Amino acid sequence: MLNKRNNREFGALGEARVARYLENLGYVLIEKNWRITDGEIDLILRAPDGRIIFTEVKARSSEAFGHPLEAITSVKAQRMRKLALAWLILHNQWSHPFRIDAAAVIGDEKFTIDYREAVA
Repeated sequence: MLNKRNNREFGALGEARVARYLENLGYVLIEKNWRITDGEIDLILRAPDGRIIFTEVKARSSEAFGHPLEAITSVKAQRMRKLALAWLILHNQWSHPFRIDAAAVIGDEKFTIDYREAVA
């Protein structure tokens, strides 16, 4: 049980690091951990160009078991598209331009962020 809690805390730290990274690039955080029955979107932001950005964050302490973004399968990508469309509809933004991105946070004290645009 302790490991699951630590994994959640590590994931939340990764999300905070990515949010801060994007905010430094001029993005505005709209929402974190938006959830409906079908799943969760880690970060929802507005890009400097006005697009809404839905970002999946994967955090790992190392690449010992592969790169974190390898965890985004085609099934996960499809779910991300459905969740993004649900958010847009529920927030009356269904015609607004959007993009689905992914970020890998690798490391603990010293970490790197591998940010990828338009992954799904």
